[in-house]
Amino acid sequence: MKAWVVERPGPIASRPLAPVERDVPEPGPGEVLVRVEACGVCRTDLHLAEGDLPPRRPRTTPGHQVVGRVEGTGERVGVAWLRSTCGRCAYCVRGAENLCPDSTYTGWDADGGFADYLTARADYLYPLPDDVPAERLAPLLCAGIIGFRALSRCDLPPGGRLGIYGFGASAHLTAQAAIAQGAVVHAVTRSAASRRLALELGAASAGDRPPEPLDSAILFAPVGDLVPPALEALDRGGTLAIAGIHLTDIPALDYERYLFQERTLRSVTANTRADGQAYLELALAHPPRVRTTLYSFDEAGRALADLAEDQVNGAAVLVKT
Repeated sequence: MKAWVVERPGPIASRPLAPVERDVPEPGPGEVLVRVEACGVCRTDLHLAEGDLPPRRPRTTPGHQVVGRVEGTGERVGVAWLRSTCGRCAYCVRGAENLCPDSTYTGWDADGGFADYLTARADYLYPLPDDVPAERLAPLLCAGIIGFRALSRCDLPPGGRLGIYGFGASAHLTAQAAIAQGAVVHAVTRSAASRRLALELGAASAGDRPPEPLDSAILFAPVGDLVPPALEALDRGGTLAIAGIHLTDIPALDYERYLFQERTLRSVTANTRADGQAYLELALAHPPRVRTTLYSFDEAGRALADLAEDQVNGAAVLVKT
């Protein structure tokens, strides 16, 4: 089969992603073999390729927003970021499997969906409908799910004012979920195309800063320098949730200016299967507008380069032809 691997992590200009031919993988106990139809391209894939995420194994195939079919049954399924957990630790037992110390991840601990096939644990798959195009489903499996968890972590009150910093794949889905719940959304992004998209989707504003104090905010851009202004934009008692797996260093925070008056700073760590099930049920019952930029399977390197240069409007998706 054909696949892409991270050959040598480094700047995207050094072409860390390389095409290879491999044997079709054999599923282990409790696993199935999935034939890939489409795979979303996530900023986490970019972090892995550039070395911001330390590789956990050599020559890993990225990709964790996979729409495909189970070999032998033809069942259409989604393969997402969370690949496995121990099921026994205190975190798993209390329903916080996203914090499991022994958790593993698709496209990081095991080969992902930038390939013709991948294996996945059967009990970590999401059933998907047959009548929705694969490119519309793929972004839901990470961009949608992690945005859904970030929305729950930022303590947005009913009808509240939400700031979204960075307006890519996850943000454009999260904004729609928040607006559907009655929130007033303010997008903060440098990209003119992203500003237009935010306003098209119903954001109250899109610019360099929110025009009013915020009840809650989500930081999707992996830029630590944005943390102080995002905290400063919060009203008293507001919460900022950082949604990414990687963030550049946060500058020193002046306590009185940025954190006093009970502002809260929170991280978001992966997701539970319950998060995924809840979001997909919502998204399939009330489909969001999914803005995608499509790439052929052979263009995986270009898709990552475009993502690095903020040239993707919405979500990037690799599609099999």
